[in-house]
Amino acid sequence: MARYLGGKFVNIVISLLILATATFFLMKAVPGDPFTQEKAIPPEIKAQIMAHYGLDKPIGTQYAIYMKNLFQLDLGESMRSQNRTVTSIITDSFGTSLKIGLIAVVVSVIVGIYLGMMAALRHKKLIDNLAMFVAVIGISVPNFVIGAMIQYYLAVKVPIFNVAGLESPLDYVLPVITLSTLPIAFIARLTRSTMLEVLTSDYIRTAKAKGLTPSAILWQHGLRNGILPVVTYLGPMTANIITGSVVVEQIYGLPGLGAHFVDSITNRDYTLIMGITIFYAVILMAARFLTDVAYILVDPRIKVSGGVVKK
Repeated sequence: MARYLGGKFVNIVISLLILATATFFLMKAVPGDPFTQEKAIPPEIKAQIMAHYGLDKPIGTQYAIYMKNLFQLDLGESMRSQNRTVTSIITDSFGTSLKIGLIAVVVSVIVGIYLGMMAALRHKKLIDNLAMFVAVIGISVPNFVIGAMIQYYLAVKVPIFNVAGLESPLDYVLPVITLSTLPIAFIARLTRSTMLEVLTSDYIRTAKAKGLTPSAILWQHGLRNGILPVVTYLGPMTANIITGSVVVEQIYGLPGLGAHFVDSITNRDYTLIMGITIFYAVILMAARFLTDVAYILVDPRIKVSGGVVKK
């Protein structure tokens, strides 16, 4: 197990280095700089600013300095937000994204598994058809379309919720619905297909022959094996929800990290772009790492031998 986890950790570090390198040079290849504005800056002042942020040095030197600071966990200072470090911007704004994202994850798992189970237990009946219809809509329609629609109908036409902002707990409802629609649909379809296979397996027939109640069969035997694919999907889903809320935060005017990410790209804020990109990558890779560990713990049939997962 230690060898397996150690190999995973090494892969994460290498992937982060490749990502940081690619992002750095792609960002530098974009024309312009953080201080290109409609109102021209006097050349001598611009030269002083460029020197302050080290942008007057050769690109190779800039890369070496940035990577050295990165290994010291120093993401640098924002080039457009005065007297603010990238770390402080991430710390101050990520709480909103994390809170909405975690609520959306919990809602997605509970609703998705429930719909999938009901669809499998009532196979080819009305509830099955309705659940799969909802799942198809959730997968087919982009979340920004869903977000704009429910915002229009539930906040403008019928003013049940606020259009934007986070002034009360009710203001979390619309963003959470928007973020969780796709994961609910995917989990429902995944749970349904797996549960249909599990409910017709030999050990379920044996449990029925032993006289176990339907609820005991479902919760003690069927569900544990039926949600294994969901466990595999849970890590990437969590990372995608938390890091993929950029559009949703823009729709609902939320003060999250996604808004800063969009602004950093618009303003060519190099250090903030790099910092948020790396931060998002760490979340995604950590989620995948924890998913691998959870999958081994949930399914006792999976063993680790020689640093390789075997089943």
